[in-house]
Amino acid sequence: MHITQLNRECLLHLFSFLDKNSRKNLAKTCHKLLEVFQDPLLWSLLNFHSPVELKKDNFLLGPALKHLSICWYSERVKVCNIEDWMKNGFQKDFCNRHENTVSDFLLDVCNRCPNLLSLTLSGCGHVTDDCILQLLKNCPNLKSLKLENCVRITDHTLEAVTLHGASLRTLHVDFCRNVTRAGLERVREKCPSVTLRAERSVNMIPDSKPEKKLMLEKASRKLVQL
Repeated sequence: MHITQLNRECLLHLFSFLDKNSRKNLAKTCHKLLEVFQDPLLWSLLNFHSPVELKKDNFLLGPALKHLSICWYSERVKVCNIEDWMKNGFQKDFCNRHENTVSDFLLDVCNRCPNLLSLTLSGCGHVTDDCILQLLKNCPNLKSLKLENCVRITDHTLEAVTLHGASLRTLHVDFCRNVTRAGLERVREKCPSVTLRAERSVNMIPDSKPEKKLMLEKASRKLVQL
């Protein structure tokens, strides 16, 4: 039996076991398999492992998407998660090449995926509070928001959760060093039904400019002299 002789349900089940590249390659072989590739039922879950994957055409983005994960665990992610003023020229150039890649993709999700239920971002050092705010506004059914090592996330995101996260039940801001204890306490107060986790976030060293760093060093030296 040839694969194209299988019914639609069987083909969808077969495609579900394939990664995005394999699905795309199989879809190129004939019109019937292309139609299966384009079936929204196949795209309720998307996982990405680097910003580069977001620019490919091997997936579909639409209302059927329920669960989205963008987790960048490469050693290179450390470059984007150090303070901007500490980066050398090479590091800045590297970051500039994908400065808006994840944010632009998430804004596309805002416009095309209103039924999103869960979002996980890890190592996405360029994602901003404004981006998360738009997601919360445009995806009212979002139940789980997990942010890890996203250094530009601040208390503004926590405030957005209290205002627009009516459906939210899980919030993680692990290793997000620019959120504060006050921001977390506000979420606990305003959203008691949300399971909140902030592993190694509060009291971590926040981003700071060289001037502020210099002032702190001078203050420390004075204390030592005393």
